[in-house]
Amino acid sequence: MSNSNIIRGAYAAFASGDIPQVLATCNDDIVWVEAAGYIYGGTYTGAEAIVQNVFTRLGSEWNEFLVEPDTLLSEGDQVAALGWFSGTYKATDIAFRARFVHWFTMADGRVSRFESIPDSVKVAEAVSP
Repeated sequence: MSNSNIIRGAYAAFASGDIPQVLATCNDDIVWVEAAGYIYGGTYTGAEAIVQNVFTRLGSEWNEFLVEPDTLLSEGDQVAALGWFSGTYKATDIAFRARFVHWFTMADGRVSRFESIPDSVKVAEAVSP
């Protein structure tokens, strides 16, 4: 299976709420980077840290948080995705739609490093009006 297809499958699993399947596409010691200035900004290592600091918060703080890639580019062990985040922040009831770039580094068919580069201003407007 190509690296792009692995990433497409991870996005499909996330969309269906299958977090164990998303994590199955990652190395045990994955380094997950959320951009500084973003609500979930930080660097997290391993599945437990990602679940605690990103996935659990997405599930509890948002109504229908969607991650929709529309373009995937792949070269060697690198995959980049361009797409859209959207959702409604529960505490403010404000919806947003923002662009993102996701950068994946693959090793032996699994994600070893992930970096999210969102339009954090759009998210911040929904979180703290």
